[in-house]
Amino acid sequence: MAALDMAEPATGLAPPGSPAPRRLGLSQRLGRWDVKVSPYLYISPFFVLFGLTGLFPLVYTAVVSVYEWNLLGGQGEFVGWQNYADVLGQPVFWKSLGNTLSIFLLSAVPQVIIAITLAALLDQNIRHATFWRMGVLVPYVVAPIAVSLIFGRLFADQFGLINELLGSIGIAPVGWHQDRLASHVAIATMVNYRWTGYNALIFLAAMQAVPRDLYEAATIDGAGPVRQFFSVTVPQIRSTIMFVIITASIGGLQVFDEPLLFDASGLGGADRQWMTTVLYMYDVAWGNQRDFGRAAAVAWMLFVLILAIGIGNFLLSRRIASSAPRPSKVSRSVTRRMLADARSAGGTRTTTTTTKSTTTTSTTDGRTS
Repeated sequence: MAALDMAEPATGLAPPGSPAPRRLGLSQRLGRWDVKVSPYLYISPFFVLFGLTGLFPLVYTAVVSVYEWNLLGGQGEFVGWQNYADVLGQPVFWKSLGNTLSIFLLSAVPQVIIAITLAALLDQNIRHATFWRMGVLVPYVVAPIAVSLIFGRLFADQFGLINELLGSIGIAPVGWHQDRLASHVAIATMVNYRWTGYNALIFLAAMQAVPRDLYEAATIDGAGPVRQFFSVTVPQIRSTIMFVIITASIGGLQVFDEPLLFDASGLGGADRQWMTTVLYMYDVAWGNQRDFGRAAAVAWMLFVLILAIGIGNFLLSRRIASSAPRPSKVSRSVTRRMLADARSAGGTRTTTTTTKSTTTTSTTDGRTS
């Protein structure tokens, strides 16, 4: 019987009778481009604005910091790291850095504690909850200048309301504008007044996202409100707590309005006892020195300090963000034994299946024959 040779169609040629390939229209091409390009267009405004208002000033400040740049004369000669050395050699810079860290600790730590406590209270079933929740945000709406002026009068050394209240209970008046620690406490109080309510609402939003089943289970187990707060609420909002800590750290190291308006001169006191690093940078650029190169060097050193503290907070948050226990490790001997048992079980099943298949085949052949 002759074998029939089937002729295959040539490669690249359409079989006879098939329709010609359809060309994409303009609208279909635009649709494909829209799917590919539109996501990048949606997120591009943020990066464009960040490049104009964030990245470019950062790079330009780095360029200014290595030049002799005067307010009146403009750009001068290239000096390299000389501006950084001059700034580090000024005792006022180190005093301002110590003041900044002191005010930061006095403001950030109580701020987070009070904010999370307020959020826990607002998360309860209270009457007129919306009114109280919006009320804690009122200090954030007030202008920083108004807050500084009001608290400047409250913490006045003479005839101030705080000193009058302290004198009524037999405590000697405090020199809020003379003592270094007292001035730091006053400025930290202004910072806490403005930002505590804002952070409380962030904590409140995180607490309302916690499943209520966890609280019901804790109540059944006999846990009280305090135990539920530390055992259920805090572990569930740890990521939010670390976010607030990082943002409070950045804002606390950049505090400027409160120390500037705490007195009439705006230079951080007669002995610079509450001058912060940002206020010192402002004084270097627009004060007596009027040296933009040194001011840019101060800005970059402050940026490096904030970046280091931010990285430290990030690494700390990675370690404590997850409260889930780590899985227990299995020894190698146990793993080998489990693998051997699995292989032996698999071999037994294969042998049994093969035997059953052979028996079935023999029975079928016998019936056929």
